[in-house]
Amino acid sequence: VHLVESGGGLVQPGGSLRLSCAASGFTFSSVAMSWYRQVPGKEPELVAAIFRTQSDANYADSVEGRFTISRDNAKNTVYLQMNNLEPEDTAVYYCVALSFWGPNIDAHRPSPDWGQGTQVTVSS
Repeated sequence: VHLVESGGGLVQPGGSLRLSCAASGFTFSSVAMSWYRQVPGKEPELVAAIFRTQSDANYADSVEGRFTISRDNAKNTVYLQMNNLEPEDTAVYYCVALSFWGPNIDAHRPSPDWGQGTQVTVSS
């Protein structure tokens, strides 16, 4: 399993970024995918997850209405569109395959398969 994130960077508050994650080494279309983020000294936070289609997507309360997760199974890629970014969104963002898809976002469980992460910094 290989997951490679891209698209992070420095953006001003209120700005937008789109993260991409290219996946290989497994049957991508059959696996639920997610984006976690982590700041130093804290546990990773699951911010968005998607199973087969956009209608299966769900989000953490902290990003609901601002972030959109999507996937292109033909390209083995999952995306995270982040709008109206806030300084509190500053973190390393990781693309993660899920091992369990629960009834809500708090019940999902990550697999051991994580990307290397991409830094997102929101600052003026």
